Amino acid sequence: MHRNSRPKIGLILSLSWFSVCIFCAIFGDFLPLPKWDDYDYDNSAARMFSKGHILGTDYDGSDILSGLIHGSRTSLGISILSVGAALIVGSFLGILAAYRRGFIDSILSMFFNVFLSVPTIVLTLVLVAIFSSPSLDGSSTELPRELVLIISLTIVFIPIIGRLARGTALSWTGREFVLVAESIGMRRREVLIRHIVPNVMPALISLFVLGIGFVIIAEGGFAIIGVGTQPGASWGSMLAKNRGELTLAPHTALIPATVIALTVASLNYYGEYLRSRIDDRESRI
Repeated sequence: MHRNSRPKIGLILSLSWFSVCIFCAIFGDFLPLPKWDDYDYDNSAARMFSKGHILGTDYDGSDILSGLIHGSRTSLGISILSVGAALIVGSFLGILAAYRRGFIDSILSMFFNVFLSVPTIVLTLVLVAIFSSPSLDGSSTELPRELVLIISLTIVFIPIIGRLARGTALSWTGREFVLVAESIGMRRREVLIRHIVPNVMPALISLFVLGIGFVIIAEGGFAIIGVGTQPGASWGSMLAKNRGELTLAPHTALIPATVIALTVASLNYYGEYLRSRIDDRESRI
């Protein structure tokens, strides 16, 4: 009984934490808190549970709790949008390559392999530099940094998801029920929609959940090296902004780091849970 209850407890905790993060991202503006970018220099680096600042402030006097709530919108928004867009494009290309085979499969597989051969951080930095560079005539054409990160991370994730979608789709195209559907004259598009896509999507949804956690960490890493969002606008940029204050005010960096760790851990747990359920389902088919 105890052994069976552990996964349920972990699942409840994971979903509860992520639900709180989603709630803060959606309804954070309605909470009675100071603005995340208001500077109260009289309360600079205030400790936790200070008057008016439950989690304290950073060295600029910005309220940490407000920063975390606002940062949930930025961090989760970048992660969900970039991985979601990559899921749509990558799964389409991967399933198309697996089902059409031949020339289309060769071209798309080469595209996936070329992009996957480049280290993720190098490819992302190159894309960030391309999309955030000003025009040659000196006019201001820079995109918002959040949009730059979304576009760059989407491009990085497309070959990852595409390759997984292709491999998963290939494992289903040879199943008996697919061959029977083709042998009785069902159109290829109908076979794809009714038999291939529904069986490929569960694995991709699991990757989607895991990918959100990966992007949250990646965004924090980019913020530390100076290509992230506005300082303090996301969890990662809060950590990057306050990383030099660990000796004087350690809570300013440790609190956002803890929030990132808990969020990624909850997403990883739920992603692994989905993967185990998918494996059980496929073993019964």
